Amino acid sequence: MKMLLVVVLTLICFLCHSSDGLDGVKLTLNSACCNGYRKTPVPKGMITNMVKAPSPCPAIVVTTVCGKMMCVDPTWKFAQAVLRQFERSTAENGSPSAPFNVLKCSKKQ
Repeated sequence: MKMLLVVVLTLICFLCHSSDGLDGVKLTLNSACCNGYRKTPVPKGMITNMVKAPSPCPAIVVTTVCGKMMCVDPTWKFAQAVLRQFERSTAENGSPSAPFNVLKCSKKQ
């Protein structure tokens, strides 16, 4: 099961960098579910992408500057607020602006 999750998350990363962008991610998320939710906040500076996964497996999928993908609970008020901020920061040019995506990847993450 963990190997399947790794394969799916790798595919999502690939689709993020392809010409289809978020459309490809949404298609992939339709076929995969998160095994659990992260329970601690991700620093905004570490976030490069956030997308709300569609039903039947609701989650907010966060991608960090290190390329790590994690699921957070879509009912968590903190996650909802950060997702709204992220969507506003990407509304004009598609790339996240500060305070998102401003930190470097550290090996500890």
